[in-house]
Amino acid sequence: MTVRHAAGPATASGGRVVGLPLRNLDVLPEGTVERIHAATLRVLERTGVEVRSEAVVRRLVAAGARADEHARRVTFPPALVEEALARAPRTLRLAGRDPACDLVLDGSTGYLAVDGNAAEILDLETGERRPSTKADLAEITRVADALPEIGFLWQPVAARDQPLPVQPLHELHAQYANTTKHVQLMTAALPEQARGAVEIATIVAGGEAELRARPVLSSFQTSLSPLTYDGPPLEAAAIYAEAGVPAGFVAMPISCATAPATRAAALVQSNAEILAGIVALELLVPGAPTFYGACGTVMDLRTGAAACGGPEDLLFQMAGAQLARRYGLPSSIGTFATGSKAPDWQAGVENGLSAVASWLGGADMLCGAGLLYGARVYSIVELLLDAEVFSLVRSMTEGVPDTD
Repeated sequence: MTVRHAAGPATASGGRVVGLPLRNLDVLPEGTVERIHAATLRVLERTGVEVRSEAVVRRLVAAGARADEHARRVTFPPALVEEALARAPRTLRLAGRDPACDLVLDGSTGYLAVDGNAAEILDLETGERRPSTKADLAEITRVADALPEIGFLWQPVAARDQPLPVQPLHELHAQYANTTKHVQLMTAALPEQARGAVEIATIVAGGEAELRARPVLSSFQTSLSPLTYDGPPLEAAAIYAEAGVPAGFVAMPISCATAPATRAAALVQSNAEILAGIVALELLVPGAPTFYGACGTVMDLRTGAAACGGPEDLLFQMAGAQLARRYGLPSSIGTFATGSKAPDWQAGVENGLSAVASWLGGADMLCGAGLLYGARVYSIVELLLDAEVFSLVRSMTEGVPDTD
């Protein structure tokens, strides 16, 4: 293992947000990284990815990709992959409504987010699980806004009491009304939803030029493992990018279910899915701000469910961050999201190890604070405990002052 230290500011101006100075510990030997990269290029060139939109396939072919339009399978020559990756910016600014909450992702500092879009919440009054609402999202957002350990916000729960076609816009409204920190939208995966989100963000930022200069919104789309993208999410990503809104791609493969059982092969598949999304975006919108998101896990062979919180997750976290550094891209790494069903000893152990792994791996964005039961349930109590874990790990970065 090789350790490289990255120094940088740990606190945003005004003290509203604290970050985690990163340590870049390479869990993969350099030779292994290059073998994964070479295997990824072969997958993208020979197997490719299914893109479920003939219109998007035609646009990608016009930009240099190859495709069997009838099968809607797109392949990318290695030279095209390298050229497209070189177009992506190496540094991202995630702006808050309050400039004191601006985050710069340059490899020096990692920031924690609430996460998940969980379908259920652990009710504070009754202690029972129930479907989440827009009011729950607003309440969690207010708590997260008050916690300096939380740097930016995903949608921690779904606004399940709102109409499904416009649910992501209600979620964005609930968060903008209750935080001055940056919002990263994970639920607007249709073009019409992306246009609505950009319109809301433009109003919040003060205009189109202001949004482009200080994007108060970012977004990401997820692949469908193995090696598939729906067309609408790619169209949505292009809409965000054209407005100057960072549009990342996140792979969530499950080894033994939607990905190979062996760790190296799972990393190749995950890497191929993420790079396919990024390359497609850079072909559609050259120079688009984007990022590399990895949230792999394994299947529990006894139940068939995702076994979140196990040792494989820790290796996938560190390997994902290392591969993102290989491509010079900011990383979003699935952190926390314990498999425990309660804020208990198991949650503390799994999330403590997970936080350390993402810190040592050099993750720019650590995503998962507050989730239980493998991201099925959200808990405000767990959010506070995860913020404490993050703070404890951050205290390790202070080292030993060398003074008299």
